[in-house]
Amino acid sequence: MPNAALSKPMKLSSELEAVIGAGPLPRSEVTKKIWVYIKKNDLQNPANKRNILADDKLKAVFGGKAEVTMFEMTKLVSAHLS
Repeated sequence: MPNAALSKPMKLSSELEAVIGAGPLPRSEVTKKIWVYIKKNDLQNPANKRNILADDKLKAVFGGKAEVTMFEMTKLVSAHLS
């Protein structure tokens, strides 16, 4: 049975919508779209692929941090979902 919490459409903050487009979107789709954005803009740290290097749009989502781990990213993005 699919996880209902993951598939429920969530309202996105304006900062998050600037990165992945307008919501509402389920959490799983938000994560997918963030990864598309990260790969398209080549924002993975080449020395450590698990780290994301934030551009200005992502910094707004990541609370101003220039680099976050994948684990941190999930937590920081959650703050932009309601």
